[in-house]
Amino acid sequence: MKCFQRLLAGLFLVTITHSAGHAIQRDPSLFIEPPGLETDIQFWVRIYSQVNAQSGLLHDSRNLGVVYEEIGLPRGLSNAARERYVEKKKKKYRAALRKLAQGKRENLSARERRVLGLFPPDVSDKTLLRAAKRIRFQLGQSDQFRGGLIRAGAYADHIERSLNEMDLPPQLAVLPHVESSYTPEAYSRVGAVGLWQFTRATGRRFMRVDQVVDERRDPYTATLAAARLLAQNRRSTGTWPLAVTAYNHGASGMRRATRKLGHSDIEGIVRDYRSRTFGFASRNFYVEFLAASRIAENPSLYFGPLILDSPIQYETKTLPFYASAAAVSTALGVDLSRLKASNPALLSPVWNGLKRIPEGFEIRIPRSLLSQPMSEAFATIPRSERFASQTRDSYHIVRRGETLSRIAQKYRVPIGELQNLNNLRNRNRIRVGQKLRLPIEHASSSSSSGANAAISKARSDGRYTVRQGDHLTSIALRLGVDEWELAQANGIRNRNRIYAGQVLRLPGPADVLATATPATPAPQKPATSPVPSPEATAKAPPKKESRETDFEAKEPLDSPILLADPSDYLVGPNDTIEVQFGETLGHYAEWLDMRAQQLRVINGLSFGEALPIHSRLRLDFSRVSRSLFEKQRIDFQRGIQEEYFSEREIIGTTSHKLKRGDSIWVLAHQRFKIPLWLLQQYNPDIDFETASAGVEIIAPRVRRHPKAELP
Repeated sequence: MKCFQRLLAGLFLVTITHSAGHAIQRDPSLFIEPPGLETDIQFWVRIYSQVNAQSGLLHDSRNLGVVYEEIGLPRGLSNAARERYVEKKKKKYRAALRKLAQGKRENLSARERRVLGLFPPDVSDKTLLRAAKRIRFQLGQSDQFRGGLIRAGAYADHIERSLNEMDLPPQLAVLPHVESSYTPEAYSRVGAVGLWQFTRATGRRFMRVDQVVDERRDPYTATLAAARLLAQNRRSTGTWPLAVTAYNHGASGMRRATRKLGHSDIEGIVRDYRSRTFGFASRNFYVEFLAASRIAENPSLYFGPLILDSPIQYETKTLPFYASAAAVSTALGVDLSRLKASNPALLSPVWNGLKRIPEGFEIRIPRSLLSQPMSEAFATIPRSERFASQTRDSYHIVRRGETLSRIAQKYRVPIGELQNLNNLRNRNRIRVGQKLRLPIEHASSSSSSGANAAISKARSDGRYTVRQGDHLTSIALRLGVDEWELAQANGIRNRNRIYAGQVLRLPGPADVLATATPATPAPQKPATSPVPSPEATAKAPPKKESRETDFEAKEPLDSPILLADPSDYLVGPNDTIEVQFGETLGHYAEWLDMRAQQLRVINGLSFGEALPIHSRLRLDFSRVSRSLFEKQRIDFQRGIQEEYFSEREIIGTTSHKLKRGDSIWVLAHQRFKIPLWLLQQYNPDIDFETASAGVEIIAPRVRRHPKAELP
């Protein structure tokens, strides 16, 4: 009998081990678990493993050890009705706390006695009164978390491999549990998307995000992007607890917290740091991560045996031309819905036929569905269904900083044609938000057999011979290459000086690396593991709207700072700011609605005196509020960064030890080929003006999107 019991126990252990699958081991040496935060960790363990989405906890928002009641929510209520239901519960506890805060300790009701028992015996009336203002409701997430553990099985191998390749701790694979419950379709009210919940501004630094392709929705590419962001956070903040918190609050916010408190102790920051942007979500992000880590380390302890989703084996192939989704679906012999489910980065314009699948996009299809190699399938697409360029938009909405000339260059249309089509008397007078009509798209290639032959030959050998009547714009359009890169690859300084018979080399991979000011001036260019099958997706819960599930309003996750930017753009103590790259006294004066000379007087600056980067500058807010100044400043910086990353993405980093005589400007623009502000962001603690030989700096490796769609 005992032998039989041991056998059953052994079988049960095997079941648990198998069901746990990719259990994630915690590493307390990197992700410390301070005893002072244990109460907070246990609160989130309870939310994630014991309280489901039909109930929640009324608790103190500062002291998570004080839980007033677990509330069951009536089914069938709308969000507004649920909010009112919870508010009635809150009012009862506010009343009890306020009565206790008046010093009442006798003849207490059952609720009052229970509430008083949640606090120390010597609790002061003042503490109780403050607690009355901090009652918060947290919706349960145990069903979501359990589902996330199951879904994680499909992505675990890829995430583990990606983190390992970048020498990052495997425990970081827990973050999607906190962010999205491992739901690839998750979106938030502030525009965060996907498994790793990237906002658009942060996502564009590491991925392609436009109106045709949004790689934030692709678990493969988004995992690599998250790894790069986390590595950058670690370099900027110095510790993994701060790097994880920065994933929510931004590297600049965490650096600001350490400067204000004078230390980098995560417990001290969680308990003591006060900032209008460091709200409940940011303050709890690290303890949520630790709670999720404990559950992910031993999921069967909390949920019993689980059968995890299995990875789907995919075949991938880069599409060598533009083509409609219907044409690709037919060639592969795969249903359009399966093609869509396997390639979530492609957006609705592709699936409704308004846009083509871009050239260079990596198509992913389950191997079990393929009857022939993908390259052979692509070869069966009729030539009439292969295109050299994307379907042109019918209109363009003018964005801040755009000019008519720039828009014309983007869409490769003559500026005069654009001006006439929109009845513009003055090409210099367009406004933000204005809707401009675009010319009807012409054929993507010449109708003549000679032109088609020339294009086919160019595609095969990488060379194109200029024909009579050709110009650089038409060649680039027909070949589906970037005009600016074509000029760069051939050393063309004047775009209007090409001649019949001239042989042009098509840009290759080396040519798409981002460049700044070229040594030889050229025509100026305007400033991607498994995806679940439709069956697996059908098992997933409804799209998760937000990681934060309290009914109260939340501060946007990427406001008022750019999460991936470690620079501090907020107004600090005594109305001072930290000077950042690219900012001038003129900028500050404009945002403050005053003369630059007034700022010179306030700060004792002589005329023409430079503003050292990272120095503190005192401002005058008599005409403009601090919040408006910060908004204008952040909009300015966001505009610069969005413009830069609309055509580029960060693909890794490289290091360099400064040598005697090194010029930071030369290193940035000629060696690394990136702007100074981006180099500074990767080295926030280095003063480039005084850095000495031997100091190691980190620079991001940047490439242009091979075929980025127009914004």
